[in-house]
Amino acid sequence: MGLQKMLCCLFVAACVGLISGSLTSCDEVRKVFQLRQIGPVKSLPKRPREGSDLQVCQSRNLTCCSKKMEERYQVAARRDVQNLLQTSSASLKFLISRNVAAFQESFESLIKASENHTNLVLQASYRNMAGEASGLVRELLTDVGLFLLGSELNVDDITSRFFDALFPLVYHHLINPSLSRVTPGYAECVRSARRDLSPFGAAPGVLANQIGRSGVGGRVLLQALHLGIEVINTTDHLVFSRECRRALLRMQYCPHCHGLTLSKPCMGYCLNVMRGCLASMAEVDLHWREFVRSLEGLSARMHGTQDLEQVLLGVHAVVHDAVAHGQRNGPHLSAQVYKVCGRPSRQPAQSVSGQQDGASIPLKAFIRETGNSLATRRKEFLNSLRLYRTFYGGLADQLCVNQLASADGLACWNGADVVKRYVTPAAPWSDSEVQKEKLRALHCSHLASLSVCLSPPPPFPWGTCPLLHPLGDLSSPPFPWGTCPLLRSPGGPVLSSI
Repeated sequence: MGLQKMLCCLFVAACVGLISGSLTSCDEVRKVFQLRQIGPVKSLPKRPREGSDLQVCQSRNLTCCSKKMEERYQVAARRDVQNLLQTSSASLKFLISRNVAAFQESFESLIKASENHTNLVLQASYRNMAGEASGLVRELLTDVGLFLLGSELNVDDITSRFFDALFPLVYHHLINPSLSRVTPGYAECVRSARRDLSPFGAAPGVLANQIGRSGVGGRVLLQALHLGIEVINTTDHLVFSRECRRALLRMQYCPHCHGLTLSKPCMGYCLNVMRGCLASMAEVDLHWREFVRSLEGLSARMHGTQDLEQVLLGVHAVVHDAVAHGQRNGPHLSAQVYKVCGRPSRQPAQSVSGQQDGASIPLKAFIRETGNSLATRRKEFLNSLRLYRTFYGGLADQLCVNQLASADGLACWNGADVVKRYVTPAAPWSDSEVQKEKLRALHCSHLASLSVCLSPPPPFPWGTCPLLHPLGDLSSPPFPWGTCPLLRSPGGPVLSSI
């Protein structure tokens, strides 16, 4: 222990000696300047000089810095911190990006499984029409997939188009199977009559409601994760104020001017500077915590009729029941069609062997694996995301502890000298309030994009996304950004709540 104290004292004495005027060479400074690619070394001082022209790294003693070097050091200090910000957030950004891709892949897999399962059921129960119906099933579920990925499709329209097109097939193959092929005009009349005759009972409304409720949850989840990535991208490219840039220069590179290329800032000094520079980022902390909490609430409500996986893998049952309902009411529907469209106009009979048969379509039943379910993926993702709940609030401390500052007990740079112990100033440095407002407004602008996913298409009449609230309780916004002055609908007034 005595030897360690002696070495520490000798190091401090040597450093103080350098600052006190015994600096005799700038070779080491030039070498580090070149290794860190801060700038060209041709114009760098070869020997210590007076630093009367320096703006930040001022000293009464000789220095190895010129004004041009000071400017380049300031750029380097800003670049170093921005690189550290990007490195620190890289794992968080990767976590979200990876899960966006995983959720999209899961949606696509479920869509395909739902299509295959529905076609299998139609093939087993209604073989004669299954081949023609397979194209309608594919179109229905393709549109559902587009809706999940953010397309501005209307769920009611998606399901209505499917059942409109399905009715002529049911009428021809199941209700009046003795008819030869009818003309396209008559088939179009039957299709148009579907909404008035309601041949499928409540099934169209049930399917639209289930897809709408569960689909909005998946849609909001993806859009919220994209929003999280946007917030990270914004903070990764933080624009520092003039005060912050000068403070970073003084902390990181001013010791180089005294030949102290290996010195690190004292922990307290580093925390003081970084908390000031990142004060605006700390403003994001409350919103980020609420963002994580809201994702947890959204996930908790995605069950039952709002469980996307359950709904998609149950489409076959709704379609089967709809066709069975139409078949049971065949005589009544046939009479109603005659009233609306008249007797069918027949085309010349064609060979039945030319009809596409569902058996020719390679289908594979979907086996649901619990470990790969959407609920399991969401749970694993949120368990990982919770580890980053306080990411923005503790970022300045994390950078100092892990990267920038000297370890406790070692000699360190306090902004003017190398010392053994740092004394915190009475008035800690802080970035300007203007900088805080700039970043706050910038994040507000990014978070305004969330209003897009909080305006679900029909059948939902609410102005807020029902999946982010307990049903029947829409009194308080799920996110704290409802009063953000930049949170406006396109061309519209300020939104009082999301």
